[in-house]
Amino acid sequence: QVQLVESGGGLVEPGGSLRLSCVASGSISDKAMGWYRQAPGNQREFVAEINSGGITSYGDFVKGRFINSRDNAKKTVHMQMSGLNSGDTAVYFCNATFFFLNDWGQGTQVTVSS
Repeated sequence: QVQLVESGGGLVEPGGSLRLSCVASGSISDKAMGWYRQAPGNQREFVAEINSGGITSYGDFVKGRFINSRDNAKKTVHMQMSGLNSGDTAVYFCNATFFFLNDWGQGTQVTVSS
């Protein structure tokens, strides 16, 4: 298990950008690292994942706006988000997966509003 701490959320205007970070307490090199989000009244939904080999996948709604990356040496993953709109307002959670083991961070709030 690893502890995950997200940062980088905040208030941004429509069309703006944010960079989320997730720092792990231990090695992530063998883990798939993902981002999920949850808006009020909605279920948690998949945003992005980068597997241990560096292959990325994204939710359909991302449409090329987000880039997920990892730095195993720094035990960190980043998600660069651009072209944000009000529909992206949610708490964003970092996730680490190794087979059936799942760890979650506490989340960071992203609010897109003018």
